[in-house]
Amino acid sequence: MTRREALRVGGAAALAGAAGCTALPSAPVQSGDDEGGGPVAVASFFSFFDFGRKIADGTPLTVENLVPTGFHGHGWDPNARITQRIIEADAFVHVGEDFQPWADRAIETIEGDDVDTALVNVREGIDLVDLAATLDRDEEGVGEQRGKDPHFWLDPRRARRSVDNIAEGFADIVPEHADAFRDNAETYKTDVLDRIDADYAAMFDRADRDIVQLAAHNAFQYIGVRYGVRMRPLVTNLAASGDVKPADIREAARVIRDNDIRYIANGVFEKQDPAQTLVRETGVEAYFPVTPYAGVREEWVAENWGYEEIAYNINMPTFEIVLGNETPEAAAPSPEWLEQWRNFDSI
Repeated sequence: MTRREALRVGGAAALAGAAGCTALPSAPVQSGDDEGGGPVAVASFFSFFDFGRKIADGTPLTVENLVPTGFHGHGWDPNARITQRIIEADAFVHVGEDFQPWADRAIETIEGDDVDTALVNVREGIDLVDLAATLDRDEEGVGEQRGKDPHFWLDPRRARRSVDNIAEGFADIVPEHADAFRDNAETYKTDVLDRIDADYAAMFDRADRDIVQLAAHNAFQYIGVRYGVRMRPLVTNLAASGDVKPADIREAARVIRDNDIRYIANGVFEKQDPAQTLVRETGVEAYFPVTPYAGVREEWVAENWGYEEIAYNINMPTFEIVLGNETPEAAAPSPEWLEQWRNFDSI
């Protein structure tokens, strides 16, 4: 019996007994060529699950997303069944320390009990930018780079390195398919990430406005840094669960007034009350959706949306609107999109 098998029937069960125990929540899964019995990699965050399944395409490796559909990957706190699933897997794809506390705890279990689950850190070797000046003073950033913003994957160029990190991690656990992983990674970087980068650059170059007001948490700085726009978050911390203070509303109202802002962006998986307040109390006419690729809705899963589809169907139309490049009617991919997402309700 391997160490993982022993923990599967022993240690993980003990963990489950110490915490709430419910069924593993629904989440997107990408199967490999083999039906069961093949190697499995589990991912702690939707973006890197999506990268992973594209990298594993055409190989026996199955990639699973641990975050339930409808949940934001940063603020979610799972029960011990997730740790059990990680222990059972051949690899755990994670975002680096101090970003998801539950993932940090799972890694401590793996390392402390000498579990043979391979750890794939997507953040390894990636240069992070400083935390935005708008952050509360008690924000410290992440792990080995204190004072740094962890949301690097919103920058398609930085995301390229995480794709390479995943490909190399998969090559280590399934070396006979190393060439396929690396080839798929190169294709994804060229065909998807480079195209998204070019389309974002063209969009922001067309804009007369260089400021975007977000009724959302502080996750979009990398878009601003890469493309030369000032991202103004309303929730001034790194987690989507942060509270909005009256002073935050007053500052957002000032930015909206001073810059004649008519439309703002709001997080899909975040509270809508602050955005609704700005619509009522300022010159803002409406808010539209953005997401840091941290979670998925049921209909996105049904359509098999990933990082690419979310970029083109959610974030880009909204940025066209809030930058003033297009009217909402012209930017919306369809009339149904406009009906669904103009001043949308919380999921």
